[in-house]
Amino acid sequence: MLRLSRWTRAAIGVAAATIAAAGVTTLAAAPATAAARDGVCDSGEFCYYYNSDNAGSISDFTGSISDYGTTQPSCYDFKGAGAGKGLCIKNNAASVWNRSGATVRVHYNSGYGGAYQDFSSGAKGNLNSTLKNNNASHQFNPGTTGRFWLPFPCGETWQASTRTNHSPANAVDFNHYPDDNGWKVHASAPGTVSKVANLGDTSYGRYIVIDHSGGWQTLYAHLSSQDVSVGQSVSEKTMIGRVGNTGGSTGPHLHYEQKLNGSVQRVTFRDGSPVYWGDRNLARSTNCP
Repeated sequence: MLRLSRWTRAAIGVAAATIAAAGVTTLAAAPATAAARDGVCDSGEFCYYYNSDNAGSISDFTGSISDYGTTQPSCYDFKGAGAGKGLCIKNNAASVWNRSGATVRVHYNSGYGGAYQDFSSGAKGNLNSTLKNNNASHQFNPGTTGRFWLPFPCGETWQASTRTNHSPANAVDFNHYPDDNGWKVHASAPGTVSKVANLGDTSYGRYIVIDHSGGWQTLYAHLSSQDVSVGQSVSEKTMIGRVGNTGGSTGPHLHYEQKLNGSVQRVTFRDGSPVYWGDRNLARSTNCP
């Protein structure tokens, strides 16, 4: 259940005018373009089809999945009308349609391993002979660009929350119950710190921006401490600060963004991704700090 105070603080916490004045690129809140998993291939989603040539039942996604599962009711399944509806998608998909804005890589093994096939944004087609009916995981933004880890140590569970009226809409608020304050924040990927700033009691408060390869940036806001400096090189294991309640926030949490060429994207992680729109518990399990 969401705490009212978090919605209140988040709405106040990222005032667009203040952020713009500080030189940070923002986007106005936008309506959702991708629905929940409903078996319809909407804009913004990556979709599997049970049959070749984009036929049969559909299973739709907005983020990376490292293991689909193999048994009901816990597995990811085909939800659309047509052949295959209700079956687990692991080792059962024959074609895809990538309606997301990112390259998506389909893997032969779970955990983003084994042989793979890449589908660029907008691509529509059949899985190759190796992967047809042998799909075990898929990854948004594969390779060195856009491969992000949850910004926390392993062994911790964080609630990732998204909503259409967030500013910017694709940002994520992280909470660790029952107390968020002071928990360690790590860089999501290797990069160079480009901004360590403090907006006082407004907007982001204490925040950090890290530049990654390929035009990607990550932003971490409302921090209680900032433990890196501008120009510092960091890895995905570097602790950069601690969760706090600075700026316009009315309660401790981490406000987090992923940007591509200045535009805030839907957040994806190697160990599981937030749901748009709603809440999902996430935990880092790979490449632990």
